[in-house]
Parts: sequence; structure tokens; C-alpha cells
Amino acid sequence: MAQATLNEILSQLETLEIEELNQLNQTIQKRLADKEKSRARAAFHQALLDSGLVKQIKRPCYDPISERRLYKVEGKPVSETIIEERR
Repeated sequence: MAQATLNEILSQLETLEIEELNQLNQTIQKRLADKEKSRARAAFHQALLDSGLVKQIKRPCYDPISERRLYKVEGKPVSETIIEERR
């Protein structure tokens, strides 16, 4: 399956213009760099686990940050109060 896809892509390369080939090249280089970075990170994490420095690698949480509420404050602005207290 992958070989057939690769052959199809290679055959379509002949029809691309120079600008399209440059764009394709940039995209491929970025993808390769991302894969290499990911592979290096995985190797680093595995080395940490193997050496016993850490017991587990926690993945970052990508949950959306909830919206913050604004509070109404009566009186003078908080910034003025801070400046007065510093004097």
C-alpha cells in the first residue's frame, strides 16, 4: 500500500512547477525535522526511564484553558493602591 502511494507521488512530481517543488521540499524538510525531534525526545525519555532517574514520563495536558472571570472592584483602581502602599 505505502509503495503504491509513493510511486504515485513520484510520478506526479514530473508535473509540478519549480515553485510547487520548492514548497513541497520545505514541507518535507519540516516534516523530517519534526519526526527527528520527536524521535530524539522519545530516546531521551527512554534513557531517563532506563537509568532510573524517573519512574514515568507524564505527557503534557492540552485541555483548553477555561475563560477567566472579571471581577468588579469598587473604589479607586488597584494599581493606585499598590503605588500608594509602596511609598
